[in-house]
Amino acid sequence: MSGFRTHDGQHSDRMPIKRSVEEKKRLLLQSQGAAGGTEAVGGRGGEDFAGQAYRRSGGGACAPPRHAADGAVRSPSRRHRWRGGWGWGYDGGAMAALCRDCCIPFRSGPDCPRCGSRRVVEHGELLDLSIAHIDCDAFYASVEKRDNPDLADKPVIVGHPGGRGVVTTACYVARRFGPRSAMPMFKALELCPHAVVIPPDMAKYRRVSQAIRELLHKATPLVEPLSLDEAYLDLSAEARLVERPPAVLLARLARAIERRVGITVSVGLSYNKFLAKMASDRNKPRGFSVIGRAEAVDLLAPMPVGALFGVGAATARRMEEAGITTIGQLQTMPEADLTARFGRFGRTLFLMARGEDGRRVQPDRPAKSVSNETTFARDIREPARLLAALAPLAEKVAGRLERSQLAGQTVVLKLKTADFKLLTRNHRLAVPSARAEILLQVGAAMLEREADGRAFRLIGIGVADLCASNQADPPDLFGG
Repeated sequence: MSGFRTHDGQHSDRMPIKRSVEEKKRLLLQSQGAAGGTEAVGGRGGEDFAGQAYRRSGGGACAPPRHAADGAVRSPSRRHRWRGGWGWGYDGGAMAALCRDCCIPFRSGPDCPRCGSRRVVEHGELLDLSIAHIDCDAFYASVEKRDNPDLADKPVIVGHPGGRGVVTTACYVARRFGPRSAMPMFKALELCPHAVVIPPDMAKYRRVSQAIRELLHKATPLVEPLSLDEAYLDLSAEARLVERPPAVLLARLARAIERRVGITVSVGLSYNKFLAKMASDRNKPRGFSVIGRAEAVDLLAPMPVGALFGVGAATARRMEEAGITTIGQLQTMPEADLTARFGRFGRTLFLMARGEDGRRVQPDRPAKSVSNETTFARDIREPARLLAALAPLAEKVAGRLERSQLAGQTVVLKLKTADFKLLTRNHRLAVPSARAEILLQVGAAMLEREADGRAFRLIGIGVADLCASNQADPPDLFGG
């Protein structure tokens, strides 16, 4: 591709700034001069994200050098230390750019004045935002490529290679040809017949996930995992364990994960969870995107309503039937109107459309449901065979509930038809239960209504509305 790569990783026809060796040395000395030398961190080259970005000198505050109007380097005054927002600045100006390679903030520009890197993120609110979402890039496939360097440039699909399997993860090379997560494997291989298919190794992925999580917890105890490969972080002043701006900590985390774990992540930074997750999806892989308060409403306006947190396919269809297709349309509607149309969720829509999300980062979120499912080697139509497949799944769910000392009040049946249509049916119990026979009895009743001759490729059962096991299955329920 012709052109040059800009500070945000895109291509441009603009000529990059060329610096002489002597100029680079001068800039490097300037960036280090007031700090008393190189980074005082654990490991070479600043591998420890939690280390001090600048060496303390004489017990004073650590901060980057400031440049006077005459070009001289001056030490930062105490008023530039961080107090609720990072006050580092040149001549009193706030710093709005961050080098993602050396993890040093600076005022602005397309390349880092310290190391010359063009992997720069720049935003007016960069050092004032504290809610983040970190998402591993094509996690399972990236782990497999890490463990087998021969796969580096090859299209890799993680999933069961049988005709009934689905794609768990497709690497970015494979995605160029069309395969995506949850796609039937046979379709993915039609699109990318030369892909290398690797069965998932969940035990290995859990180990890698745990290694990443341990790094995240060095920055803050408020880490909310969403799955093995993504998590929210609260890096506010009250929560974080390292006195660095959140953006700097995130750049260091991404660098530490890449160097120590061997895979890349994408980072989203904003002022709430909804926008942080949206940001992390904007520039994958190996991205770092920021959404601030100033642009949130305008950014959301042209997006489809399905981009809002909590708006699934069914709700989006209801909105489209009412003529509401974009978030911008929601922004013009009074809260009372939305509440009248969508109930309590109307208030959530009203706030989300304006970039507001009051959900807190919740570490170690309690499980919301427990379930098990199986995909058949061949589609099944017969009710008796479907029921036979359901029984061992109910036993597995009951076993997991017992080990976790949990019970559930809502039994959930899951079915997927031969044409991949997903059906879920729910039944709320009078009292919570963790007993396999109760789950199977209720699940069988729901199955009986659905097993009308259609062919199913998947069946599953689970419980929701969880509670402690001591609140479930009173003795008189069984005549005891």
